[in-house]
Amino acid sequence: MSDTTTGSAITVRGLRKSYGERRVLDGIDLTVGRGDIFALLGPNGAGKTTTVQILTTLRRADAGEITICGHDVASAADRVRELIGVTGQFAAVDGLLTGRENLRLVADLLHLPKTRATRLVDELLARFDLAAAADRVAGGYSGGMTRRLDLAMTLVGGPRVLFLDEPTTGLDPRSRRAVWQTIAELVADTGVTVFLTTQYLEEADQLADRIAVLDGGRIVAEGTAEELKRLVPGHHIRLEFADRSDLHAAAAGLPGSRVVDEGDRPALAVPGDGGVRALRAVLDDLDRAGVEATALAVRTPTLDDVFLTLTGHPAAPTTATADKEIAR
Repeated sequence: MSDTTTGSAITVRGLRKSYGERRVLDGIDLTVGRGDIFALLGPNGAGKTTTVQILTTLRRADAGEITICGHDVASAADRVRELIGVTGQFAAVDGLLTGRENLRLVADLLHLPKTRATRLVDELLARFDLAAAADRVAGGYSGGMTRRLDLAMTLVGGPRVLFLDEPTTGLDPRSRRAVWQTIAELVADTGVTVFLTTQYLEEADQLADRIAVLDGGRIVAEGTAEELKRLVPGHHIRLEFADRSDLHAAAAGLPGSRVVDEGDRPALAVPGDGGVRALRAVLDDLDRAGVEATALAVRTPTLDDVFLTLTGHPAAPTTATADKEIAR
């Protein structure tokens, strides 16, 4: 199987993995385009980390075909390792070294020429906003700085595909958003492909071009965030009115609508997919009813709703002390 002519950075067909009697991955198919950010969502124990470990040559699959940038993971593992970078849930930063020394250590391990390594280290420190702290011991960095340094270390080898396994685990909201911005800018500037696992649904919503939901060892849904949100019920157009008489007049002219607020802001919820056509139809019905809404909003399900509907589990917040997946 080759993906050199399809524009795909990662292709997976029929991936299976079991641990004893327990089947963790049960025939997974995935395609990740070059330069895309792809997010794999799933509850604890779904097999997300096992998937990453197989794609990055750290574990062997029981069955299936996998290529990274056209190279087979099983038969060309060494070449695949040259093309990828991996950042796990816990930063691989040496807290006894400075930020600059951590980056230089990786460059030395990769046998980069001294002049090139010096230039690259300086560039990465600047890109990840670490230049001012470059010569401070990394053990004194904040969580967000440590994660940014960890990402920078992953990029020393110039990977074409970057695997991020729950990269913002344990970070506070501000640091998490800073890492998101760093990842988005990195992809925009370099064209690197990112394969991301996460339990922060907002993370997938903000970053990913495409999202797959993994549950019970299978991909149960895949698409853009908006495509996934359309899989679950709950889309509606919310209309607010000046008074109850306008609300009831509008309700009479909008079949299927329901009152959602009888307080100071009388409102109707009108079923619809949130598209332009549905919105235009609602406005036309209001005109025919001779009623004007004071406010209008399109409400759609969130990724939390999608996650709960597809997996039967609410999305669990990820913390530094969260249990590791069973299937690793």
